Amino acid sequence: MAGSELGAIVAAVEARMAWMLVRLQKLVEIESPSGNKAAVDAAVDVVAVWSDAMGGRVKRHRQKEHGDLLEISFGPTDTSQKPVLLLGHLDTVWELGTLAKMPWREDKKKIYGPGVYDMKSGVMMALTAIAALQDLNALQSPVILLLVSEEEIGSPVSRPVTEKIARECRAAFVMEPAQGLHGAYKTARKGIADYRLHVRGVAAHSGVDFEKGHSAVLELMRLLAKVEKFTDLKSGLTVNPGVIGGGTRSNVIAAEAWAEVDVRIAKASDAKRVEKMFRELQCKDKHCSLTVTGKLNRPPMERKAGTIALFKRAKRIAQEMGLKLEEAATGGGSDGNFTASVGTPTLDGMGPIGEGAHAPHESLMKDSLVERTALLAAMISDYGTTR
Repeated sequence: MAGSELGAIVAAVEARMAWMLVRLQKLVEIESPSGNKAAVDAAVDVVAVWSDAMGGRVKRHRQKEHGDLLEISFGPTDTSQKPVLLLGHLDTVWELGTLAKMPWREDKKKIYGPGVYDMKSGVMMALTAIAALQDLNALQSPVILLLVSEEEIGSPVSRPVTEKIARECRAAFVMEPAQGLHGAYKTARKGIADYRLHVRGVAAHSGVDFEKGHSAVLELMRLLAKVEKFTDLKSGLTVNPGVIGGGTRSNVIAAEAWAEVDVRIAKASDAKRVEKMFRELQCKDKHCSLTVTGKLNRPPMERKAGTIALFKRAKRIAQEMGLKLEEAATGGGSDGNFTASVGTPTLDGMGPIGEGAHAPHESLMKDSLVERTALLAAMISDYGTTR
């Protein structure tokens, strides 16, 4: 990409910063917890209005129990070129009323607020990059901005929509936050599975009829000792029994006990192995029974050729802008796991630099907004010129 073209993009993004920040503050101050459809739809409403004003072709996927999904198309329609997908979400982990404790605020270096980093700033970066290219009459290829409403709770309704649209796109740019304060793009993410072990035993009075009881709690402990050994750090497989429960009173031999287990895999080929290990678990005490439920929720985003090519392109453009761009892998998942799993080259972590996702100190670095948004715009423009 020519230096003059890059310079024009940076200048156009800089000129859009006030426009962006006004809207970002409004979006952050519309609290949108995943489980509250009306709250998330309020955020959907305002982004739909902004997108329509930009000439976007807005399609709203109506949902009954979750917030609606927004599919917004920009750029030419008279082309056979496949679109570039910009992917994000409008829900947050923060419940209504959080603003009272975590209000939008700015200092010289940072902007704070619930969802400002994960990931309402990523949404605004996508809109600003598109607007800057429109200002330059440089949006020459089609772009789809897909914003879902329940990513933070596993994307239960949006996954098929995301996968369908991704199959129709030539690349997916995921607007999740960057990795670390060095701002790395994410080229690999682990897959996520959730399993629940539910043990049923035989209740009895622990003092009067001890020998007649069969403890579900003790049986669960034996099972979790086996589950612990499933972890294989060399292959990137980790298993964490994060929540357990069971029993009723200390003088009652427990009739029931359960555990919720988080599993992360780096390779899709490990999914069947993990499934087999969990399904083959058995109780040692024949008077106890085990029920295993759960499955893989997000397949891993593996570092494959298409993603590597995208990162090399981004790194080259960043160098031309005088920036150092690194790549990273993470154990966390995103909807980029879905786009990658259907074969669409995917680059993740293209959102802001900051810290404190899901934490009270959630914030983004102000200085990162112009350069990160300009890099995104340049990627859209540059990738759009390659057929």
